[in-house]
Amino acid sequence: MATLPSVSYSITVRLELDAGSTAVGGLTNAVERVGGMITALDVAAAGHERIRIDVTCAARDTEHAQAIVDALGAVEGVTVHKVSDRTFLMHLGGKIEMKSKVPLRNRDELSMAYTPGVARVSQAIAANKDDARRLTIKRNSVAVVTDGSAVLGLGNIGPEAAMPVMEGKAALFKRFADIDAWPIALDTQDVDEIVRTVQLIAPGFGGINLEDISAPRCFEVEARLRGLLDIPVFHDDQHGTAIVVLAALRNALRVVGKKLDGVRIAMSGAGAAGTAILKLLMHAGARDVIVSDIHGAVHTGRGEEMDPNLRWIAENTNQGGYSGDLKGAVAGADVFIGVSAPNLLSGEDIAEMNDDAIIFALANPDPEVDPDVARLHAAVVATGRSDHPNQINNVLVFPGFFRGLLDAQSHHVTSDMMVAAAEALADVVTEDELGPNYIIPSVFHADLSTHVATAVREVAQRGHRNDRDRV
Repeated sequence: MATLPSVSYSITVRLELDAGSTAVGGLTNAVERVGGMITALDVAAAGHERIRIDVTCAARDTEHAQAIVDALGAVEGVTVHKVSDRTFLMHLGGKIEMKSKVPLRNRDELSMAYTPGVARVSQAIAANKDDARRLTIKRNSVAVVTDGSAVLGLGNIGPEAAMPVMEGKAALFKRFADIDAWPIALDTQDVDEIVRTVQLIAPGFGGINLEDISAPRCFEVEARLRGLLDIPVFHDDQHGTAIVVLAALRNALRVVGKKLDGVRIAMSGAGAAGTAILKLLMHAGARDVIVSDIHGAVHTGRGEEMDPNLRWIAENTNQGGYSGDLKGAVAGADVFIGVSAPNLLSGEDIAEMNDDAIIFALANPDPEVDPDVARLHAAVVATGRSDHPNQINNVLVFPGFFRGLLDAQSHHVTSDMMVAAAEALADVVTEDELGPNYIIPSVFHADLSTHVATAVREVAQRGHRNDRDRV
């Protein structure tokens, strides 16, 4: 699948040329010849003899960016002085900072914010630990915790390399829900050490967002922390993805006039995200699901030993005992949901699905099926990419979800909260707006986080503590 130029590979090239040169007119042509796109052209300095121009271009990848630089340098009379990668510039020194919410302008203010006045507040909390939610940042804080073992599509790159992603997550929490989130990168991938470390730092936070921890360890980490802590624990790679998928599927089914409990769903991917999606869809009413992994359909008759997660899938799906491959599972299905690997399906495979098929091909950066090809045969297509309609993106839900949890001072997360969040997210798209290319709202929709937060808060405040409902 061809990739279009993207701002994520945006560069600014500083060029110098003669003031009277006609080479300026050739810059755009040079970039376009190699498939780049100029997004800005600014004169940085001008004199009687020489002129400096900053040309900002979008590229497909780093190799393409270099090809653009080479093309600009090849224009007669042009000298390349400096090339800046705009994405790297954004990350210099990190993307977040801590600021005081209270003024410290004089001795009186200092003595209230710190010693001796702060001692009275500490004593109040010592007498009643619940007051920490009222009198400290715990009221509005989330720890974003990773071990760097499953970062984006990059794999096990370690805690240091995970930090830019965790910082980005914290910035999104602040931007979309005014939550103070703190990136915590752990230099261990041992389950016991991760659990114990998070348990030890938990008193300072109102919630824990687990991030980019590989399966199947992430299941155990989450389950154990939920049993140990009195604050909500949420694995966004699992449950954030599941909520957005349910919201998007709810609207996609509205587009084609089908119901969740009446469609056949073929899924590709039985890892953390796939399992969470499956469980939430079933909690919301899905009945007919076949899940495939690298070995084909998951079913109870498999010969190999299955881990507890796969065993649960086998026992709760694929009631007909289908034992073939993914292509066979897709044939005759109404919905395909992929959270697995690129290029698993062709247009011919999609054509074998039922009429008005729905395709969620969410592998990144390359989906399970080319979206343009899928649209030739399916009614609704969604991906995880920003350069196609209907992007399934966790940022649509996790800020509002945690806003609702914190506002309700919730101690846990339930499936009912997640279904409520999905319904609220789906309802942001009005009947007039709903269509095959708009089943999920923009992350910049003004009321998005508020709608999700309100739905989650209302469920939390009703006090559902049924063990059956907990996830």
